[in-house]
Amino acid sequence: MKRNLIDASQLELNDKVVSIKRVTKVVKGGRNFRFTALVVVGDGNGHVGAGLGKAAEIPEAIRKGKEDAMKKLVTVARDENGSITHDFIGKFGSAQMLLKRAPEGTGVIAGGPARAVIELAGIKNIRTKCMGSRNKQNVVLATIEGLKQLKTPEEVAKLRGKSVDEILA
Repeated sequence: MKRNLIDASQLELNDKVVSIKRVTKVVKGGRNFRFTALVVVGDGNGHVGAGLGKAAEIPEAIRKGKEDAMKKLVTVARDENGSITHDFIGKFGSAQMLLKRAPEGTGVIAGGPARAVIELAGIKNIRTKCMGSRNKQNVVLATIEGLKQLKTPEEVAKLRGKSVDEILA
């Protein structure tokens, strides 16, 4: 889809580190320690992305993760009350994220990894449920996959060759 490619240089992006893992490689001389950082970036206005950075030091891994996330920004379809346009299940690996519309005043009902993605995307009212794998990386990527697949009523009307009023009725 062409709407998913965004120029990150024009956006004011915030970042959130979801997880940092220490990875050990056993070699002849002992153990090599490296770090992987899962970072989510977003502008709070419908753009969000996630990336993975790997390095010998934690700050370097976070920086690389942030750069990777900026390359993978997607646009999220939102409605007038700060929720998503329709319910959807995002899938990545064995992780599934159920994303449900919510009325004004509900707030963000989501677990840790999914909450980071949803807040940085600028969604104010949503209910989510993590199904299948609880792996943080897969949950974040499943959430982004679900948000990426959302369509506005205008897009659905255009695809079906109908008016927006007929779709919403």
